[in-house]
Amino acid sequence: MSVSSALSKSIPGVSPDIYSAADFAKVAELVYGAVGIVLPEGKAMLVYSRLAPLVREAGCVTFSSYIERLRTDSDEMSRAMASLTTNHTFFYREAHHFEHLRDEVRPRLVAKLDERQPVRLWSAGCSSGEETWSIMMTMLGQDRAAGVNLTRKDLRVLASDIAPHAIRKAEAGIYSENELKRMPEALRKAWTQDKDGEVSMTDAIRSIVRFRLLNLHGEWPMKGRFDVIFCRNVMIYFDNPTKERLVQRFYDALLPGGYLYIGHSERVTGPAAERLQLVGPTIYRRRVA
Repeated sequence: MSVSSALSKSIPGVSPDIYSAADFAKVAELVYGAVGIVLPEGKAMLVYSRLAPLVREAGCVTFSSYIERLRTDSDEMSRAMASLTTNHTFFYREAHHFEHLRDEVRPRLVAKLDERQPVRLWSAGCSSGEETWSIMMTMLGQDRAAGVNLTRKDLRVLASDIAPHAIRKAEAGIYSENELKRMPEALRKAWTQDKDGEVSMTDAIRSIVRFRLLNLHGEWPMKGRFDVIFCRNVMIYFDNPTKERLVQRFYDALLPGGYLYIGHSERVTGPAAERLQLVGPTIYRRRVA
């Protein structure tokens, strides 16, 4: 099916003078170049629905004129990219990852902290924060006093995403009670507080997390390496060359013996695959030697 025919079937009634197959192709090219996300022909309706409000807000009559603006306006480009990314997530998603972190990884990291060594974790593509806070509650554990003691050591977490609105919600750390229903109750009680029908993260857990805007497809400003990296359900939007480059960069960003957690439908491929040992379902460890 051609782009033109896909567009006409996906969005009936939209004038090609406002949004055409050529416009969709240009958007797809811009998105791929900027953030590495592949937009197949079937996403034409999604592109229209996500960008149409921005086109109107920008005072552009057509998608074509809006696309030209994107080429010269970096702030508007960032807004457009953020609107086209998916931010669906929930607390304790893929529970086996957190169980592995709790049982296999946490004891080693606590030992490092006890030896006054730094521990660094990264939630890459953190979306609205549910993953990040699930990681941190798991890392700090059920014993609040012991967990607070860990926050006073050299433990830091980077949480990054490309979407400013997602970062704002993640950093606020406020959710409905229903959103935390999947969290183990002991962890929820230790690291959240109820207020006016909502649940917020405690100051202690907030103190060790840093939220930052970051395009995984661009430059990474971090100098040090990580003990743990979570990047789940992000690579599904990339083509194979982009996935393989990203996996190699994650490998380079991990300490020897460090862990990489990816989404349930994702796989590690490419040159770095031989240097990452599969140690659990979608859990990889950088070989020590």
